[in-house]
Amino acid sequence: MPLAPWRSPLARALHRNRSLAYARYVQLATVRSDGRPANRTIVFRGFRDQTNQLEFIADTRSSKIDQLLLHPWGEVCWYFPKTREQFRLMGKLTIVSADADAEFLKVRQNLWSSLSDASRVQFVWPEPRKPRSADAFEILPPNAAEPLPNFCLLLFDLDQVDHLELRGEPQNRYLYLKNTAADEDWSMQNVNP
Repeated sequence: MPLAPWRSPLARALHRNRSLAYARYVQLATVRSDGRPANRTIVFRGFRDQTNQLEFIADTRSSKIDQLLLHPWGEVCWYFPKTREQFRLMGKLTIVSADADAEFLKVRQNLWSSLSDASRVQFVWPEPRKPRSADAFEILPPNAAEPLPNFCLLLFDLDQVDHLELRGEPQNRYLYLKNTAADEDWSMQNVNP
């Protein structure tokens, strides 16, 4: 699969902002069952192999999973402070859980193994949004070789990317649209900021 034309500007922004750990944090918006928006910060974990899919992780017990099962569409807003760029990424999220096919289970396993102990231990914590018990967080990290059942990978397949460069007068804005008839075709248009 050829890399999409938006990959180069995004990779360049990631590279130029690499000294900022929080430059990997994005805001993911989904839709609740009542139609209202839900937004949260998640961590970009990389691109899946040589594809255009973005990788994120989640706990199957989190509300975002229920939302994605009802409405698999999401939007990410990503701001890079050093280069003053914003990317708005729109598309469909696929949940890769413990019952996925073999190809995706390997991707899930590799991502689990690459996580820090501090990241993995969060999947042993008590269920999110339940009353807190202080001693419930005094636990050892789980085995790096075997993902926990509630660990899942989110693969983000984009169909639109809105890239805004806030430097310059006037600012620059580029809109990338995926041709849905030809799954690998993208168009790019320079638009007003």
